[in-house]
Amino acid sequence: MLFSSLTFLYYFLPLTAGLYFLAPGRMKNMVLLLASLLFYGWGEPRYVLLMGLSIVSGYGFGLLVDRYRGKWPGRIFCILSVMVSLSFLLYFKYANFFLESIQAITGQVLPILRISLPIGISFYTFQMISYTIDVYRGERAQRNLIDLAAYIAMFPQLVAGPIVTYFQIAGQLRNRTHTWDQAAQGIRRFVVGLSKKVLLANQLGELCAAFRASEEKSVLFYWLYAIGFMLQIYFDFSGYSDMAVGLGNVFGLRFPENFNYPYISSSMTEFWRRWHMTLSGWFRDYVYIPLGGNRVGKGRQLLNILTVWVLTGLWHGAAWNFALWGLMFAILLILEKLWLLRMLNMCKGLSHLYVNFFVLLGFVLFDAESLPQAFANLGGLFGLGGAPLVSAESVYCFRSFAVILLAGMIGSTPALRWLLGRIVKSPYGSRLCDLAEPVVLVALLLIVTAYLVDGSFNPFLYFRF
Repeated sequence: MLFSSLTFLYYFLPLTAGLYFLAPGRMKNMVLLLASLLFYGWGEPRYVLLMGLSIVSGYGFGLLVDRYRGKWPGRIFCILSVMVSLSFLLYFKYANFFLESIQAITGQVLPILRISLPIGISFYTFQMISYTIDVYRGERAQRNLIDLAAYIAMFPQLVAGPIVTYFQIAGQLRNRTHTWDQAAQGIRRFVVGLSKKVLLANQLGELCAAFRASEEKSVLFYWLYAIGFMLQIYFDFSGYSDMAVGLGNVFGLRFPENFNYPYISSSMTEFWRRWHMTLSGWFRDYVYIPLGGNRVGKGRQLLNILTVWVLTGLWHGAAWNFALWGLMFAILLILEKLWLLRMLNMCKGLSHLYVNFFVLLGFVLFDAESLPQAFANLGGLFGLGGAPLVSAESVYCFRSFAVILLAGMIGSTPALRWLLGRIVKSPYGSRLCDLAEPVVLVALLLIVTAYLVDGSFNPFLYFRF
């Protein structure tokens, strides 16, 4: 089920919210759990059992880790829990990738498994792993299976994050408050995220779809596609994160932020502190620091960075272009740590261009279905492969999507937030905003609904992870 669907907006969400607020305090997590299982099972009912098995496994291991914390059995149970969780992810997401890679290297014909990727498995697996490790590090194990299951299966952030670690939400699972102000803030955040998804990401997605279907590609068209996809994936994913955070507020839960205007960054180091922040934080806390982080020698530290970023790339997808994508960012981050960051700090204008240029190249690589396609698209940006500079179709698309591209560029910066802040501080500005806000939110919801009723292009990029 998609957040940006009529079924979710006008049936599932109102019914779930009604039952949730009618339920007594200790039953609220049960309502959230049942709603989450329905939400997840709507598209893939058979994989509810897989998620349930992961939860029960983590619950049992968590109790054992808690019981033997500080002793060698506790460490063993923690390692076993992580291995079990990873085994599900490795089988469903990477088994065919490994088989195809071995086949390509050896030339042997190997049977390809007929398995599909369960939606959100990368996200809930990481949350399950963080739970066990947090218990090993000192958090109390969750005795209530319903509460733990509600945390892992929480529908607002189940299929695409933000990744919420157990220590961030453990207290909220036991006790949380609900206020009208928090719920209103959540509704506002949800509508804004929904609008980013439907009114910006989906429209930019149509530009990218037109490029992929075109037989008249040109250098201009390659650049339109690259910029369009770079903006589409930002509004698609940050819009979903906004909706998730907003829904969390409605249900009295505070999820961590996931995006903070990454395209204004002046270095790759800064970019990854602003883009998908919960994933970067997860790899820092559960991979980079346990490997030694920056407490080891320079060579080992650089190897740790390389390891983390190749894993980050493969986390996004079981294909070599994702590994290469992670490797590219690893190299840039290593260069920044060695000497490049000092140069970037001397020229902020060029540093912004540097970041967005390599991020654009990275997302072209990220979006490709294979390495040959990735190299063809990257080459097309620079006129390689015989593509003309312009074509009639590329000019038509430029004229058709110029406004939405400009809106996306402006919307990906803090410009609108800055402008709104100035208006609020002006005489009568605060009262004017208070009066206009509900009108604007209702108008946005109606416009989004019209697009959804029309059956417009409505993919979601991160569902494949």
